[in-house]
Amino acid sequence: MIKITVFMTSIVALLSACNDNNDDDINISAPAYKEPKIIIVGHRGASALRPEHTLESYQKAIDDGADFIEPDLVSTKDGVLVARHENEIGSTTNVSTLTQFADRKKTKIIDGTTLTGWFTEDFTLNELNQIKARERIPELRPENVKYNDQFNIPTLEQIIELAEKNYKKTGKVVGLYIETKHPTYFQKANLSLEDPLLKTLSKYQYSREIAPIYLQSFEVSNLKYMKDQLGLHKSLKYAKIIQLYDDKKVSPADFTAQGIKTTYGDMATVQGLKDVAQYANGVGPSKSYIFNETYTAPSAFVADAHTVGLRVHPYTFRPENNFLAANLKCSTAESDKAKRCETGANKEYDMYFKAGVDGLFTDDPGLGRKAVDTYWKTNPSTK
Repeated sequence: MIKITVFMTSIVALLSACNDNNDDDINISAPAYKEPKIIIVGHRGASALRPEHTLESYQKAIDDGADFIEPDLVSTKDGVLVARHENEIGSTTNVSTLTQFADRKKTKIIDGTTLTGWFTEDFTLNELNQIKARERIPELRPENVKYNDQFNIPTLEQIIELAEKNYKKTGKVVGLYIETKHPTYFQKANLSLEDPLLKTLSKYQYSREIAPIYLQSFEVSNLKYMKDQLGLHKSLKYAKIIQLYDDKKVSPADFTAQGIKTTYGDMATVQGLKDVAQYANGVGPSKSYIFNETYTAPSAFVADAHTVGLRVHPYTFRPENNFLAANLKCSTAESDKAKRCETGANKEYDMYFKAGVDGLFTDDPGLGRKAVDTYWKTNPSTK
């Protein structure tokens, strides 16, 4: 198990109900949160419609009906948690165009993969504030390119405050579905993600007492650590743990670092899911786990997970032809790969709802919201 660095202050202080200056900002009486039977998670916000991991993308997801918004967290040089899908930011920002940061370009090994670019851990927060977000896949989402160089890289605190502001304005609770990226890598860099994450969530009444929180990772050891801390101090009322699943032949990065041969495929067996259920409340598999290899019938994964009490939230549902299975595409022409195919996307949503998933990650939460609402109207007996 990886060693998790604990701040010099006691973990009790980290996870206690920190009033700081936030509690008196919320005056709305909040009933106990009840999670929908199928949740819609705005994957990196509404990333089909705005550059991912920006406040504008998260706000669009909220406006379009997401139950949760999903920040992926990495660390700055000065230990501030910010939202990026990867700590390498060359492809999602304008950093490569900024001469003042030309010397920050480096080659590093992240979880066994060699990458060349610019990395968040080499920038202070003040420096990152000079950098603007860009569309990650402009060839597939050309409409998002018009937002390039307009939006900042948000901190975790700003994301919580965005959801809190929406709650105070509308009364709607939007949850936070938070992923810690490359936790073993950041641990070795003395920039552990877990304690700052728990401390920040504990700082706000919204994330302590009102909003549902899912803490997710492709690694295992850090999830077990956070599970232990949540159990000890119970300061986050609705916090739960989600084990993410990558390709079946791959092992979690912390397992690889420890010489453990267990793969995600092993973790998807009946016994593997039983083991995961000892520390997690649910699982986030890639879509391929839910159906057989020919996509003609559901696999046993959902049923096996439900048997041991795990919720199932697969990823990622995207509306463009490029991301849909061949039998769902509106067009197979190479020139049409970036075109939206709502009919195919809706068929895909329906397949997974009928397979029994408890929620899903989607780049277009508005489309997902309409799909789940339609599903309940046509299948009222299952609601």
